[in-house]
Amino acid sequence: MTTHATRLDGDAAAAELARRHDALSQPYAIETNALLERQAARESNARSYPRRLPLALKRAHGIYVEDIEGRVFIDCLSGAGTLALGHNHPVVVGAIRQVLDDGLPLHTLDLTTPVKDRFVQDLFEMLPPDFARSAKVQFCGPSGADAVEAALKLVKTATGRGTMLAFHGAYHGMTQGALNLTGSLAPKRPLNGVLHGVQFLPYPYDYRCPFGLGGPAGVQAGLSYLETVLTDPEGGVPAPAGLIFEVVQGEGGVIPAPDAWVRGVRALTAQTAVPLVVDEVQTGFGRTGRWFGFEHAGIVPDVVVLSKAIGGSLPLSVVVYRGELDLWSPGAHAGTFRGNQMAMAAGSATLQFMREQALHDQAARLGARLQRQLRQLQSDFPLIGDVRGRGLMIGVELVDPQAAATAQARSPAMPAFASAVQAECLRRGLILELGGRHGSVVRFLPPLVIDERQLDRVFDIFAQAVRAVALATHPSTGTRDARPAALVP
Repeated sequence: MTTHATRLDGDAAAAELARRHDALSQPYAIETNALLERQAARESNARSYPRRLPLALKRAHGIYVEDIEGRVFIDCLSGAGTLALGHNHPVVVGAIRQVLDDGLPLHTLDLTTPVKDRFVQDLFEMLPPDFARSAKVQFCGPSGADAVEAALKLVKTATGRGTMLAFHGAYHGMTQGALNLTGSLAPKRPLNGVLHGVQFLPYPYDYRCPFGLGGPAGVQAGLSYLETVLTDPEGGVPAPAGLIFEVVQGEGGVIPAPDAWVRGVRALTAQTAVPLVVDEVQTGFGRTGRWFGFEHAGIVPDVVVLSKAIGGSLPLSVVVYRGELDLWSPGAHAGTFRGNQMAMAAGSATLQFMREQALHDQAARLGARLQRQLRQLQSDFPLIGDVRGRGLMIGVELVDPQAAATAQARSPAMPAFASAVQAECLRRGLILELGGRHGSVVRFLPPLVIDERQLDRVFDIFAQAVRAVALATHPSTGTRDARPAALVP
C-alpha cells in the first residue's frame, strides 16, 4: 500500500528535478569522473551503455535522472523499456516497502504466496480473454532471455522438432539459445556453431524492403516466402518446432510489422501446426498503444514471452502459453530467482496502475503526437530518412542523402550522424539509445507516464540536436562527415 507521505515525497522530488532540467540554459560538458574511470578500469570489455552514455547516476524520479555532478537528464531509454512508470514511482516504492514490512519471504523459488497469487491474477486479467482462458504461466529467471530459452524448450518438447524460424533484424537476448534466434551477426562471430538449428526469414522492413517492393506488395512477398518455407517438400527446411518474432523489432531499429503480415503469419502457422511465439519483452504492457503488440492485428499467439515492464522495474520474466503445449516434465525449466516477491509486488502495482490510468491509450495518443512532430522535422532535414514506430516506441533512421542509393533505392544508413545526434542530445539533457542496422536509428522509449509537455520538451531537444549536427556537418543538408567534437551549442 502506497502511503500519502511516499507519494508526496516522490512527486516533490520529480518536480524539483523537472524545474532544474527546465532551467538548463547551456549544454552540459560531458566529462569523465572518478566513478567512470574506476568502472572503465574494473568492468569487463563487454559493458555497452557507458561507452555512449558516460554517466554516473545518483538519483532518479519519474522521467528524470540526476548524475553525481548534479546534472539532470530526461530518460528516454528507461531501462530499455523496463521502467514503464519511470523511476521510483510511488506505487512501486510503496509495494516494495509493503513486502518488507509484512516480513514476506523474499526468495521462494516457485512456491506460492499471496503476492504471487495476486500477481498471476493481475497478469491474466490483462491478457486477451481468448488467450487467458486456457493459458498456463511459467516463471523464469530474471531476464527476458531466460524466458526465450524457456519458450524454446516448451515448443521443442511439445512438437518433438528441433528447428526454429526467426527473422532478420530480430533481437531475443544474449544467452546462447536466445542469441541463436537473434539476427545481429556481431555477437555471434566469436561463438563458432551458434547458428545451428535456426532458419532466418525476411522481416517486413518497409523502409528497406528485403524484396525491393515495400507496402502491401512487400508484405505479400514475405508471406509467400514463409508459405513456401513451411510447405515446400523440396525446400530443404525441416518442419519447425516454432516460429518466433517481435511485433515491433526493438534493437533491430524500431520496425513495426504491418497488421496484415502478422495476421498472415498467424494463419500460416496455424495451418501448418507450427507454434507461434511472440516476443513481447519490450512491446508488452501498453508500450505500443495496446496492452500487447499482437493485439493490433487481432491475433491470438500460442506462446508469449514477457519481461521488462512486468516486474515494475525489478527483474522478472514469464512465459504464458496455450494449455495444450503444457507437455514438459516437472523441473524442465527452472531458475533460482524465479520467486522474486518484491518484483511480483512491484509488478502487480504497476499493472494495476496501468489499467486504472489507461496508460496504453496515453501511449497511443502521445506516440502519434511525437511522430507528427518528427515527420515535420524530417521535411526540413534530409538526413532523417524514416520515422516509424507504434505508441511510445519510436525510431528515427538517419541516412546520408548525398551518397549513392542502396538496392532498395534508399539513402544508406549513416551511423556517424546517429552517434552525433545521440551525443548532442546528451549534452542538452536527453538520454536516447541507438539501434537498427549499423546503429543508425535513434530510439525513443520514454516512460509511459510522460506527459504532453514533457514529450514536447523531448522533441525540442532532439530537434536542436539534429540542427546542430546538420550545421556541423554540412550547412545546407547536414549530410557529410559528422564530427561530434565540432558540434555547436
